[in-house]
Formats: sequence, structure tokens, C-alpha cells
Amino acid sequence: MPAVPALGAVRFALRDASRPLLVVGPSLGTSVQALWGDAIELLTDELDVVGWDLPGHGSSPTLDGPGECAGLTIADLAGAVLDVAEQAQADRGDQGATFWYAGVSAGGAVGLQLLLDAPGRVQGAALLCTGAELGPAQGWHERADLVAVAGTPTQVTGSAQRWFAPGFIERRPEVVTRLLAALQVTDRFGYAAVCRALAAFDVRDRLGEIAAPVLAVAGRHDVPTPVASLEAIVAGVQRGTLTVLDDVAHLAPAEAPAAVAEILRGFLSGRTHDKGMAVRRAVLGDAHVDRAVERTTAFTADFQDLITRYAWGEIWTRPGLDRRMRSAVTLTALVAGHHWDELAMHVRAARRNGLSVDEIREVLLQTAVYCSVPSANHAFAVASAVLSEDGEI
Repeated sequence: MPAVPALGAVRFALRDASRPLLVVGPSLGTSVQALWGDAIELLTDELDVVGWDLPGHGSSPTLDGPGECAGLTIADLAGAVLDVAEQAQADRGDQGATFWYAGVSAGGAVGLQLLLDAPGRVQGAALLCTGAELGPAQGWHERADLVAVAGTPTQVTGSAQRWFAPGFIERRPEVVTRLLAALQVTDRFGYAAVCRALAAFDVRDRLGEIAAPVLAVAGRHDVPTPVASLEAIVAGVQRGTLTVLDDVAHLAPAEAPAAVAEILRGFLSGRTHDKGMAVRRAVLGDAHVDRAVERTTAFTADFQDLITRYAWGEIWTRPGLDRRMRSAVTLTALVAGHHWDELAMHVRAARRNGLSVDEIREVLLQTAVYCSVPSANHAFAVASAVLSEDGEI
């Protein structure tokens, strides 16, 4: 039998070659519909989107036994995904053209392999909650052995702990139920085969070969593939950028569908404006940004576009500092420049970015030494008013 059975494909939207084609891939134990459905609903007005499912997962057929996928590799999966993309392109009338790719965890590993094996076909790839290698081989083999015998229900408790950021299960129980239900019905042999493929996956020494643009998206609370895993990808490829989602763990499209959709829209368009707007909203909050947008006039429109593209789309998205550090630096700079209205706004942003009240106090104490005591005195007054108004002190 072939190493890779035919993969299931989900056509979220497929119209014609006038629209960009995005191919999306799932994480181990999920279906592409369960994982990506909410985010894709926000994209199909502009994009053609086709998803694929891992062997024995979602829309893919169940396996006859462990031998059907014996020896499966991530490269095999990448080849099968290329077949899915080519079928979609044949129906669109642009077979052989380039397409965009986005994948989560195991789907992200497949994306890296696609970039290496078919560099002329992938226009760019968004790699979410993944890595160039995904952990010790022994752990994957042990999990594969267990699931092949006892089935995927053995993975429900552990997956619920790994997949979701703190508080998400309580906030969105229907999303959690949908994803864990997909895991429970996943074919045990397909799941085990993918585990063994991930055990052998390691392309860390080949990242420098990847020339296509890569957007790495990390979840701040992701334990299986922490931020450092995505930072390593960005550092290794030729053209990489990193975005970190603060209230996300391992399944970004399901945990933060609107943010992921906005990030992908900006990435695919090649514009920094959409990417900057996504970060601006994440840092400053929707209410503040909505007010700024409503106040925009013909006279101020170019300035609003400038700060969205440059400050938020270029500087705040750079991988060298996380958002907590950028907030600390920004608070200091605003005190030094006596920009008190901006300081009030960025005190709230600093809390949203994870700085504690005690850490904000320490930053302002630091400014008393390096910016002047009068400056720090005014800064403490501004910050105290903001934090008191928000019930923080």
C-alpha cells in the first residue's frame, strides 16, 4: 500500500484564479474544519481557501490497520498536500501557479517541508504554534504505541491541558468541545502514524534554504511549541517575521480566530497596514483604536496610515523584543519626552501586554534616575489616575 493514503480536503471557498489561494493544515488530533472554521469564515470574502486533514483525521478516511501508513514521513505528507493544492488549482484554472500556506503544529511542520521540497510553489507560509523539530523522538513513539492500542480517547485529558490558554475552557466551552470531539473520533492508526512521522522530523539545519516569506505565529502560553520555537524559525529562514498572541496556547486559529484572520490577511496582501492594525488593536484595545479610526479625517488619514504601518506594522512586530519589553521601553521614552496623554494610553497597553502594576511602578522609579524626578513625579500621577480608574490600585 502507498505510504500516504489520499488526504481528505475541505473546500471552504473555491471560486476562481482571480483570488489568492490559501491552503490550511491542522494540528495532530484535530480536523481542519474544527480548528480553522471560525477563522476561515472571516477570510473567504477575499480568498479561496482549501484545507486538508491528516490521515485518519477529519475528512480523511480511516485506515485499515497500522501497516497502511507504515513509514509515513512529514515529506510524504507535504507531497500529498501539494496534490490537494494542485487539484484545487486545476478546478480554479491556475494549475502550477504558486499558492499560500498556513498550518498549525504538525500542519506547520508540513509547511516547512513544503517550503523545502517545493520552493517554487509556495508563495509564502504562515507557521502557527510549531517548530523545526517538535520534541524528543522517544515521547512521540511512546504516544504512538499507546494510541495504536488504546485509541485517541487516551489523549483527551492531556490535550485539553496543552491546547488551550488559561481561562479559555471556561470562556469558550463550545470550541473546546468541538476540538476534543474531533480528537476522540480520530483513527488510532492515523494518529499513531503521524506521531512517528513527527518523531523523525527535524529541519533545523535546513532553515537557511527557505527564501519565501515566513510568518511565524506563537502563543504566549504554548507549552508544546513555545515562543522560542517560533523565534528559532524566524532566525533561521531568510525572510521571517514573528507575531506573538498573548492569550493563546497551542491552537491559535480556534483560540483567537479574529486575530489570526487579520494577521493572515495582512501577510497575504503583502501590506504592513493590516498587520499593524492587528497589533495596534491587540496592544491598545479595540475601543481605543475604533475611536481613533472614527476621528480620522482627510487631513489626518495619511498620518494614521503612517503610524499603523510603521510603528505597529514594522516596529512592534519585530521578533527581537516581546511586547512586555516593548511596553517598558515605551513607557520610559514617553516619560522622557513628557508625552503625558500617550503615557496614559500606554499604561493601559502595558497592563494588556502583561506588565504587572508593580513592574510599571519599577519602570517609573527608573525614570526618576534617568529622566528627572519632576518627570517621574508627573508620570506617577498620570499612571495612578489610569490604574485607579481601571480598578488596578
